[in-house]
Amino acid sequence: MDESKPLKVRLALAVILVGISLLFAAVVTDHWAVLSRSLEENTTSCEAAHFGLWRLCTKRIFMQEQGPKQKSCGPISLPGDHNCSYFKHFTPGETSEIFEVTTQKEYSISAAAIAIFSVGFSIIGTICVLLSFRKKRDYLLKPASMFYTFAGLCIIISVEVMRQSVKRMIDSKETDWIKYSYSWSFACACASFVLLFVCGIALLLIALPRFPQNPWETCMDAEPEH
Repeated sequence: MDESKPLKVRLALAVILVGISLLFAAVVTDHWAVLSRSLEENTTSCEAAHFGLWRLCTKRIFMQEQGPKQKSCGPISLPGDHNCSYFKHFTPGETSEIFEVTTQKEYSISAAAIAIFSVGFSIIGTICVLLSFRKKRDYLLKPASMFYTFAGLCIIISVEVMRQSVKRMIDSKETDWIKYSYSWSFACACASFVLLFVCGIALLLIALPRFPQNPWETCMDAEPEH
């Protein structure tokens, strides 16, 4: 038995926990994308927005000086009136004009649902790894590695769905948003994919039985004939 195997598992689990933390940060925060409207001439305020999987936040930014080449509102870090609300398709009592288009609702619901699957897979994988530390339960490392790999694949699919949603929103003639950028929640989701997927594969390789390094090791391990 490889004596360094428990240490390798603990190191892989430590990196995986970082990936899970990034995953949770991406799922619960609302800074996946930032949108801005076009600027009107001689305006004193403009509207920008940022949103995540569940909630949309709009901000009316008070403009002090408008640059000659500035055509869109922002940056969103400027001071202004801030208002957040959950998407209408998650809370019927709320309103969200940005996601009124049926296609955008479908994209938003799909991205949120796939992200929930990712969280579920990561939790089940962690439970399997923790149980594997008990004696004669190393077999749990293999399903744990698959759960982590699935979690990584789910979150990157959610990222792609969100990216397509933002792109279609900007290209649509039904909205006034002309500019977009991805924010730190989006980066957290991408980073969690890399950590969960790579460490999931690494955990699977650790769980596999060690191949004999010398040709005679197999013969020496064989049971004697009676």
